[in-house]
Parts: sequence; C-alpha cells; structure tokens
Amino acid sequence: MEWYMALALLIGLVVGLMMLGVPVAFAFMATNLICAYIFMGDTFAFYQVVDNSTSLITRFQLAPVPFFILMGSLFFYSGIAQRVFTTLDILMGRIPGRLCFLTVGGGALFSTLTGSSMANTAMLGSMMVPEMERRGYHWRMSLGPILGTGGLAMVIPPSTLGVLLATIAGLDVGAFLIAGILPGVLLAVLYTAVIAGQVWWNPKNAPQYDVPPVPMAEKVHAFIVNIMPMGFVVFMVVGLILLGVATPTESAAFGVVSILILMAAFRVLSYDAVKQALISTVKIGGMVFFIILNSSIFSQLLAYSGASSGMLRFATSFDVSTVVVLIIMFVALLSLGMFMDPVSMILITTPIFFPLAAQLGINPLWFGLFVLISLEMSQTTPPFGLLLYVMLGVAPKGTTLRRVAVAAAPYLGCDAVLILLMYLFPSIVLYLPSLL
Repeated sequence: MEWYMALALLIGLVVGLMMLGVPVAFAFMATNLICAYIFMGDTFAFYQVVDNSTSLITRFQLAPVPFFILMGSLFFYSGIAQRVFTTLDILMGRIPGRLCFLTVGGGALFSTLTGSSMANTAMLGSMMVPEMERRGYHWRMSLGPILGTGGLAMVIPPSTLGVLLATIAGLDVGAFLIAGILPGVLLAVLYTAVIAGQVWWNPKNAPQYDVPPVPMAEKVHAFIVNIMPMGFVVFMVVGLILLGVATPTESAAFGVVSILILMAAFRVLSYDAVKQALISTVKIGGMVFFIILNSSIFSQLLAYSGASSGMLRFATSFDVSTVVVLIIMFVALLSLGMFMDPVSMILITTPIFFPLAAQLGINPLWFGLFVLISLEMSQTTPPFGLLLYVMLGVAPKGTTLRRVAVAAAPYLGCDAVLILLMYLFPSIVLYLPSLL
C-alpha cells in the first residue's frame, strides 16, 4: 500500500469515527485494530497491539500527569482557590477595570496550580461573569479576559497538556515545562495591555463603582496569609525542577504534598474534599492514559505502514521556507481545533509534525511551545473551539456564541503576537531551559 493511502486510511478512520460521535479513545482503538489487521494481514496483529500497550502506558515520564490532575482537584475542592481570588480582589482596590485585571492575575496564578484550561475557564466564568455583569461591565470585558486567561493553563507550568505533548513527542518533560514560563508570563502581560487599552478607549466598558476602603495593614495581612503560601506550591512544582533538585515526577508529587500542607494550615483538609479530588483524578487520569495508549499504537502504525517516512519525503521535496511550513502547520492545528479536543490533536499531529520539524532543523522545545500555543488558540477559535462552549455553559442565560467569539478575538491576537515574538526572539522559549 502506498504511503499516502495508508495515511489517508489511518487519519480518515479516526476523524470519521469522531465525527460520528464515537469517543476519542474508542475511535483510536477501533482504527488501531482495523489498520493493524490490514497492514499485518494476520490476527497476530491483535496480539502485537496488546503486547505494545503494556509498555506504552507504564513509562515513568507519564507519572506527573495524575499528580498534576490531583493538585488541581485539591486546589478547587478545598476552597483555597476562592480564598486566593478574594485576596486578589482586595489588593486591586479602585483600579479601572479591576475585575478584568483580577481575572488575568487570578487566572495566571491558578494556571500554575491546576494545569487545566477547561477547569480555569469554567471556574473563572462561573465566578466572574455574573459579578462583572452586575457591576455593568460590557460583555466584551466580562467574557474576553476569561477566555484568554483560561488558555494560560496550557502554557504556564505545570501544564498537564504540556506533559502529555512532551511525553508523546519524546521531549525532556522538565525542560519543556520550564520553557513555558516566560512565554506564559509574556502572554499574561499582553492580555493585561489589551484590557488597559479597552478601558482607556471607552471607560464605559468597565464603569467605576464604590469599593469599601481596606486598610493597608489588612491588605498586607491578607497577602501574607492567602497569597504568599501559593509561592510555596509554585516553588515545589517549578522551582525544584529549575534548580535541578527534583525530576518532573518528584516535583509533581511535592506539589500534591504542598497543597495538602496548605489545606491543613487553612483548616480545610477534610475527608470529603480529598475524596472528591481523588475521584476526579481517577476519572480524568484513566481517560488520559487510555487515550495515550491508543495514540501511541497509532503512531507505531504510522511508522510501520510507511506513512510517516513517505510524508516526510514528500514534505521536504518542496523548495519552501521553514516559515511557510510553520504557517501550514499552524493553519492545520486551527482547522483541527474546530472539531477535536487538544488531546486528540496532539495524538494525530505529533507523529507527523515533530519529525518534519526535526528534518527542518527547528529546535524541538521551541516547536513544542509553538504547537502548545496553537492548540490554545484552536480552543477559542470559532465556530467550534472547545473553550467557547465551556464559557457558554457557565455564562448567564442569553449569552450567544457570536458574543463569546467576538470577545475572544483580541486575545487570539495576543496569542498570534506571542508566536511572532517567539519566532523573532527564540530565547523567550530557550533561555530558562538552557539554565538547567
């Protein structure tokens, strides 16, 4: 079978099954079994698939995934998230558009503690949109920052999606997580600049309202009690990797321990909170590992059928610049985001895009961040971006998809600017990993 026929069969089956409503993991599993039989021509192919499955999901590099999921679950179910948000609100004072800035600041902080863009968007949407509407904020100001900030969790470590991408692409997980720090901070700054510009252009977008004065002593006390301890968690997760003291797996475990210590210190360490967090972790973690298992076999079939090597030969046979190839990949990721979730996109594109990037001499860490930001953009790109529908699910009644998409547009522009800055100044991505 020619390589292009094998590639069309593998990708066509997966996409076709998902369009029929088959869950992602089962779509990959059915494709793997059908194509293994077609390519190997014997029922022995099924035994080969089963044998490979065991080794694929027992890789040590995947251990941080359940730890990061557990961290986020404990953070939400314990109520610590609400304490942090309340404190940030006190510290903002009477700044014009304070609730928008609060959303970006809180979302950036939550990103370092949860690693889930969907969780970030859902939590910020349910907490902030009703409050901003009550205060008379324009819908662009109430919806936009939440959609933008929700995606920060994909870039700022610990990113669950980042660990998944690094594992499947064969990158150093610790270096890849560290590489996301500066781009994530820069993205938060760009979002802040957009909000400031919108408020300056039309102050009625975020009307002023009376805020009860809070004594400076109370602000300092709230900061010390509720915000500074979060630095302990960030240090345990990110700092230990940066210092070379712990591996990503060990730092993820330390992160869970640090959240439990904070829960005990805040006197919110309860059986119910831990139970809910563990149940959530098992459900999400089981789904992720089942998807990884099937996607890894999918990658092996791409190689066995000759689709990967054939595609590489075809793609490199054209005399086009690296920029053109990156633009084509970017457009492909945005297009896939219209009907796929980020995990599915990683599973389909990683075996194809990363070897091609390596062939073109692109730094794998830089390319990984490029893919991650493109994935984040695809989730807020109309008409089918996943985060758009998460926002619709938690926004007040009457909110339309058009409103959500229009509100997200300036923040998609910030993402595009970040990619351009990364291309012009690769050290934004590569500087911190070079210190490891």
